[in-house]
Amino acid sequence: MEFRDYYKVLGVERGATAAEIKTAYRKLARKYHPDVNPNNKEAERHFKEANEAYQVIGDAEKRKKYDELGADWERGTPQEEVYRRYARAGGPFTGGDAGEAGGGAGGFSDFFERFFAGRGGGGARGRSSSYGFSDDLDEGFGARGGGRAPDLQAEVAILPQDAVHAAQRIIAVTATDECDKCGGTGVIARQEKRGNARIIRSADPCPKCGGSGVTPVRRQLDVTIPAGVTDGSRIRLKGQGGRGARPELNGDLFLTIRFKAGGVFAVSGRDVRCQLPVWDYEAALGAEVTAPTLDGRVALKVPSGSQTGRVMRLKGRGIPGRGKEAAGDLLYELKVLAPTDLTKEERELMQQIADLRRARAVPDPRAEIMKE
Repeated sequence: MEFRDYYKVLGVERGATAAEIKTAYRKLARKYHPDVNPNNKEAERHFKEANEAYQVIGDAEKRKKYDELGADWERGTPQEEVYRRYARAGGPFTGGDAGEAGGGAGGFSDFFERFFAGRGGGGARGRSSSYGFSDDLDEGFGARGGGRAPDLQAEVAILPQDAVHAAQRIIAVTATDECDKCGGTGVIARQEKRGNARIIRSADPCPKCGGSGVTPVRRQLDVTIPAGVTDGSRIRLKGQGGRGARPELNGDLFLTIRFKAGGVFAVSGRDVRCQLPVWDYEAALGAEVTAPTLDGRVALKVPSGSQTGRVMRLKGRGIPGRGKEAAGDLLYELKVLAPTDLTKEERELMQQIADLRRARAVPDPRAEIMKE
C-alpha cells in the first residue's frame, strides 16, 4: 500500500494554513470536475485525488493524525506497527492485509480507506458516491471543512476630519462572502440517496453566485475609527469576515481606510493642505481671516503683500501622530481673488489706485514674460 502525500496532491506546503488548503482544493476541484471534463478518466482521477486529500488535511483532527502517521512512515516504521500506533491514537484501523490492492469504497484509495474511512475515523465512514463525496455534504459539492472561514477585505472612505479623534461611525461596507447556497464551491450537486449512500448525479454552476463561490454582502457596522489613521491604514474587525460553521470560526474583516477626495482638505501622509481664498485687498493690506481646521476654526494672519500660491503652515495641526510618528502639519495655500461685483463708488476708488500706481511708474508685472 503506497503512502499518499496529500500536501503534494493539493500543491501546498506542509505548513499551509487551512485557508490556503481550501483555496488549493477549490482550484483543483473546478479544474478537474467531471462536468467540466466529461468522459475524461485522467481528470476524474485527479478530481478524486484532490477530494480525498481535502477530506484529510482539510480537517484539523485528521490532518494532525495524518502528519503523525507521515512522520512514522518516513522513518521506515513497519506498516503493521504504524497501524497499531494509529489505532491506539483513535484511528479507525482494526487489522487487515497490509498489501491490500485496489480502490476503496466511494473511489477513495486503499490508503484513505485504511486510515480515515473505517469505524471511528470521522471520515467517509464507508459511504460511497460516484465522485468520492462524503455524506457530510449540503447542496454544494466537495467536502466543506470545519476550519476557520476566510478573512475578507473591504475599503471605507472617511473625511480627514474623522482621523482627528477616535469616534464611533456606523459604516456600510460591501464585501465578498462565501456563497451560502453552494458553500463557496461555485457548484450545486444533484444528489440521490440510496440507503446510506449518496450518489452525485450531476453538478451545475451555482445560480446564486454564478459559479464564483462568493457573493457580495452589504453590512452595517459600528466601527471605531482610531485617531491618527492615514490613507491606507487597516482596521481589523474580528469575526466580521467569512461565516464559519460556528461564530468562533468566522473570519475577520480588514477595513482599509481611504480619505474622500474633493473636499476642503487634501491629505498627503499626515500633512493636510487647504486652499484658502482671500480678497485682493486682504492680501495687499494684510488681514486676520477665519480659516477651517480639522477640528474647528482658527484666526489666521495673512501678511500684507501676499500673493496667490503663498503657503502658510500651522505645525502639528494635520493628522495626529500614532506611536512614534509625529503629527502632520496643516498647510494653507492662498488664492487671491479680485472682486467682480464692484459698486460705482468702489470702481472709482479702484481706478484712483490704478492711476496713482501708474503715476509712480510701478513696473509692469508682465515685463519678465514679455522678454521670452
